[in-house]
Amino acid sequence: MSARYDQHFLVDKKVIERIAGCIDLDGRTVLEIGPGRGALTAALLERGARVVAIEVDGELVEKLAGQFSRQQQDGRLVLIHGDAVTCPFPDFDVVVSNLPYSASSKITFRLLDTGFEEAVLMYQSEFAHRMLAPPGTPDCGRLSIMVQTYCAVGKVCEISPQSFSPHPKVWSTVVHLVPREPLFPIYDRTIYAKVVRALFSHRRKTVRNCLKSAGSLLGDRRVECLLSSLPHEILSARAEELYLEDFATITNVCSP
Repeated sequence: MSARYDQHFLVDKKVIERIAGCIDLDGRTVLEIGPGRGALTAALLERGARVVAIEVDGELVEKLAGQFSRQQQDGRLVLIHGDAVTCPFPDFDVVVSNLPYSASSKITFRLLDTGFEEAVLMYQSEFAHRMLAPPGTPDCGRLSIMVQTYCAVGKVCEISPQSFSPHPKVWSTVVHLVPREPLFPIYDRTIYAKVVRALFSHRRKTVRNCLKSAGSLLGDRRVECLLSSLPHEILSARAEELYLEDFATITNVCSP
């Protein structure tokens, strides 16, 4: 384990094969974030993928370069030493990754903004369960609303700590994301993201009270428009009680 990055390496061959076999990879360019020791990387390459791997740990990059020198030479593997939260993403088709848990949220939102054909991503189970929480339920939040607005998302499998070396203290979950158009029209996606952020910033407050505090994020005029135009049942609800249609309605009321 790298003490600097608190890494837990996936070593269970059955789990690795299941993740790599979730979607068709032949001839596609796969973005792998956090390849670690390369176990999943090897499985992706075996399935005919061209892999672009981003690794923050320089020591691991050197080891991967030696391990996969032939694949680098023939152009089937590109290694990038960088932080996937901030470094430029190369062109890719799909994402298959055991994401670093400490950066899962930032990377997920970045992937949503970047776009992809499909994604198979491993998360800490608590994080994945929040992502999968249906709108209108107590467990839903900004993450679940934003992901489910723009993707069809489903659980692939749960992974025990024994599948890693060293063993983490938590279970992990693999999810499959397929981008799609929002179920309800959204006039301005930038405003939509701001609305969702504002409403979940104080999730115990009603929508009305959240909006009253959101002038700096949404703009005072937009807030005034929302408070005067939205129906009482939306204004009196809390964010976790809203459905995707409600978030779209709120956004479209104040969009140009």
